[in-house]
Amino acid sequence: MVETLSTQRSDSRVQVRVNSFIQSVYNWMAIGLALTGGVAFYVGHSPAMVNLIFGNQLLFFGLIIAELGLVFYLSARVQKLQASTATALFMIYAALNGATLSFVFLAYTNTSIASTFFVCAGTFVACSVYGMVTKRDLTSVGGFMMMGLIGIIIASVINIFVHSSAMAMIISYVGVLVFVGLTAYDTQKLKHMALTQPAGLDAGVVRKGAILGALSLYLDFINLFLMLLHILGGSRD
Repeated sequence: MVETLSTQRSDSRVQVRVNSFIQSVYNWMAIGLALTGGVAFYVGHSPAMVNLIFGNQLLFFGLIIAELGLVFYLSARVQKLQASTATALFMIYAALNGATLSFVFLAYTNTSIASTFFVCAGTFVACSVYGMVTKRDLTSVGGFMMMGLIGIIIASVINIFVHSSAMAMIISYVGVLVFVGLTAYDTQKLKHMALTQPAGLDAGVVRKGAILGALSLYLDFINLFLMLLHILGGSRD
């Protein structure tokens, strides 16, 4: 009986730790998405900012390169950074991403952007819940989806030169499947990360893990949204 009670208390403490970590991940992801959305809305509705960013190819591609650099740097160096630095870099990335994604307010109607966002949010939540509760190991699914992601990147680069609307639509449909799978896989991976964290881990280390997890889910959400927007979005033209 004593051993059973001790085991239950231990399991309860682990569950509390897992829930706290996952909640922190989603909180930071939500903050990043809110910042991205706010910046995108502001830039997309400011003629001066639109002209500054999209009227200057050097600046636009400079922002893209800066975003990619931040993602790779944060992913590779997060454990060696201060928690405050990792958080700041994530916020800077979210803001830069908002500036470059402001084109959606120029290309699509506000109504279709809003409706697609809710479809994306519902899909994301469903996939994330599945990744959290399923007992199936999604490692093989994650590997398959990563191969699909590489295929999407290659096809997208090719389509820059081909300009095929049919290929773009196929890429979008495949992209939805890929990011649906990656959302479930990344959520399960975060759950396993939380379960394997030792008790009493430094708060800064936990924060950095949450920021890295938030970045993964943030990228899944943004890319899923863009793929769905290309399929469901109503053009302003």
